[in-house]
Amino acid sequence: MPTQFGDDTVLETSKTKTRPPPLYKVLLLNDDFTPMDFVVQILQTFFFMDREKATRVMLQVHTQGRGVCGVYTKDVAATKVEQVLQFARSHQHPLQCVMEEN
Repeated sequence: MPTQFGDDTVLETSKTKTRPPPLYKVLLLNDDFTPMDFVVQILQTFFFMDREKATRVMLQVHTQGRGVCGVYTKDVAATKVEQVLQFARSHQHPLQCVMEEN
């Protein structure tokens, strides 16, 4: 609905359509050196999974080569990836964590 002012200025309202931000999957990648218990600990600590769910995801990583830890906005996903990589390095494990668009 246009709004008209006394000086013949007309303002048109425009509708902007907003979309939710793109989401990203955080993935753990399998390697032959990181202990399974350490992967479960990562999943519980950084992704707030209970032990049963963390064990299922760890087994998926082990058998399929990768497992989804969670789906987040870009900034949150990047932070999670960095936290996991830093924690793994500090414990001298080569565990890899990546993110990809959902």
